[in-house]
Amino acid sequence: MKKKMLVAVALLALPAFAAGDGQWVLGESTLTYRVSHPLHQTEGVSHAARGKGVCHAGQCDFLIAVPVKSFDSGDSNRDIHMLQTTRGAEFPMVTVRTRIPESERTSATILVDIDIEFAGQTAHYKQVQLQLVTQGNETRISGTIPATLPDFKIEPPSLLAIPVKNEIPVRMEMTWHPL
Repeated sequence: MKKKMLVAVALLALPAFAAGDGQWVLGESTLTYRVSHPLHQTEGVSHAARGKGVCHAGQCDFLIAVPVKSFDSGDSNRDIHMLQTTRGAEFPMVTVRTRIPESERTSATILVDIDIEFAGQTAHYKQVQLQLVTQGNETRISGTIPATLPDFKIEPPSLLAIPVKNEIPVRMEMTWHPL
């Protein structure tokens, strides 16, 4: 199975909602990025994502946004360096866009194409696998977006002159509900 990721960002979410037109809103979210270095692993977590989905004419379009500065690694110096490295002052938001055809909305596992805007660049991810669990009127979505630093033209930061790995998978867990 491919290594999956969610960036920054971020993020992203696609509900397996009941058929029909309507609007959805992102309730709870946890987005976790991981950076690997030969000497240690680091994770940054954000619970600040916001999102909306609109279903109409056989498809659902989703938009998710999360502030870059909302990711917390537990080390304020590291978080400041992350903001500098990702040009967070100039590009303060990570945005994710995706579309789910109606035929995919009721599956437990779906493959979706995702576009992520981060650090002034847009990356396109094809066939990202997401798991969907619907309970009552809520749909929980989880998956990992296989993001890399080169996807966003980010120079890998280094520690002791050794750069971090290019892979920065982003794990997402989100709960969506109808408006």
